[in-house]
Amino acid sequence: MAESVSRPQTGPKFGIVIPARFASARFPGKPLALLAGATGEARPLIRRAWEAAMAVPGTAGVWVATDDPRIAEAVRGFGGAVVMTSASCRNGTERCADALAALPADLDIVVNLQGDAPLTPSFIVTDLVAALAADRGAAMATAGLRCSASTYDHLVADQSQGRVGGTTVVVNRLGHALYFSKRVIPYVPVGLANGHEAVRLHLGLYAYRPAALRAYAAAPPSPLEDLEGLEQLRFLEGEAPVRVVSFDPVGWDCIELNNPEDVPAIEAVLRARGIA
Repeated sequence: MAESVSRPQTGPKFGIVIPARFASARFPGKPLALLAGATGEARPLIRRAWEAAMAVPGTAGVWVATDDPRIAEAVRGFGGAVVMTSASCRNGTERCADALAALPADLDIVVNLQGDAPLTPSFIVTDLVAALAADRGAAMATAGLRCSASTYDHLVADQSQGRVGGTTVVVNRLGHALYFSKRVIPYVPVGLANGHEAVRLHLGLYAYRPAALRAYAAAPPSPLEDLEGLEQLRFLEGEAPVRVVSFDPVGWDCIELNNPEDVPAIEAVLRARGIA
């Protein structure tokens, strides 16, 4: 079992896995991309994601799951725990499933904090864990952030330029996901007052039951998953309910690092929040 930090815990026992791969069509080497914080110090993206995970209260441990020795070396260099996974993992969820054998066997929930989402607030992680524990019918839980006007504008601007600026999600009245897309959904008519509030930005964050994670890895990729390039659609096409916990804007734009053009915007948030 890979070693990590052990902490006192109440409620469901959960651990955080940060899947990280070096290859990326849009941004090769992304986990090692440098981001300058409030002090001007540049730290690699994977370290900033690890620091965000370490700030979550109550976790049983934090592990970076990767198949790349360059990423593993960087993580061990700043004191993080690494689980080496297969190069055949097709996405972060499969990588989390592959890492299960190295994690504590008594984990009730495994959280996937994606390595390109270093601005994720820690309370969203704990709220997801609580929501999944309460929704016994759900296979996993994820987060939908109601868009601020600036986040919505960022998404629409990226879409108009042919870039993927983030993923959005629509939900039913029970709070279960209807669909995820790299397009901005639902459609918001131009000029609609406060129309941005209808759009939920899907954050790079999942909480799974271990059994659901294993079942996911055993299933083949689904057609919509392949089309959109969104791993979570395999759950929906397999009719596994996905609980979406909706959050109001948190006071800063939770921008993911999807493209090199996102670096200045993320660094601006780091500076504004006083993160070193």
